[in-house]
This record gives sequence, structure tokens and C-alpha cells, in this order.
Amino acid sequence: MKLLRMLGWMGLLLACGAVRAAPAEAEVATAEEAITKVRAAARLLHDRGASSYADFNQRDSKWVWKDSYVFVYDCRKDRMIAHPMRPDLVGKPIMQITDNTGKPIFKDLCKAGNEARGGWVEYMWQKPGAGRLSRKVSYALAADVSFAAGIQVSAGVY
Repeated sequence: MKLLRMLGWMGLLLACGAVRAAPAEAEVATAEEAITKVRAAARLLHDRGASSYADFNQRDSKWVWKDSYVFVYDCRKDRMIAHPMRPDLVGKPIMQITDNTGKPIFKDLCKAGNEARGGWVEYMWQKPGAGRLSRKVSYALAADVSFAAGIQVSAGVY
């Protein structure tokens, strides 16, 4: 009887929002979504070129979804081109960025993105809204942008 009463109270608290349940799966980006978004972003960059870079800096764009986002960088020129969650990185060098374990994030992303079908890189990064480091796995793909070699697009899952 006590168990039923306790379960009833927990259900009431959850329904009222007093206790937050674990994030629903609908709030967590999937690897398939990351691949789809990255490929769509690479197509947009191919079709519209550098004029579309600004689209990826907007937090309220289609390039930010659930708990993920697309970011654009230039491996050849060692620069972040667009990042909706970290505008402080835009225009800054990226090759020296490492995670807390010393993993060279962008060196690995650039290498993976140069593979024929792109590739995945695992590292530690701050999840938006979490306030702490989380394991992130990002899909990287080279984008064919006119007059700009070395451009890549990535998105990750936590």
C-alpha cells in the first residue's frame, strides 16, 4: 500500500513538473540526424558558397536542433567560420584546441572530414545548457565551396 501511495505521489509530482524526468529521446539528437544535417549543410555551402556562412551562426536556425548544432570551419586556414553556440570561437584559430584529455579536436575532425564519406571523432565538449563537459561524437565532412579549399562541416551527438 505504501508503495502504491509513493508511486501515486511521484506521478503527481512528475505531472506537475516538480520533478524533472530524464530527457525524452525526442530532445536528444541522433547520429542519423547529425549526418543528415551535415550533408544538407555541405550542399547549401556548395550551392550558395561563402554567403551562407552567416546562416550557421544563428541559434534559432534550422542548423540548431534538439541538443545539437552544425558548425563550419576552415582546416586549411585554421579558422572557425561559424558556430551558433560559441560565437567567441568565430574567426579564431582552431588547430590548437584540445579537450580536457589533450585530444586535438580539430586536427582529428579535419582528418576525418577528408575521408571520402566523412568520418566521426570522439572528444569531450560542453553540452549546451548542461554546464559541464560531456562525451561528444561529431561527424565531419568536407564541403565543396567555390574558391575556398579546406572548408568542413560538423555536427555531433552527446
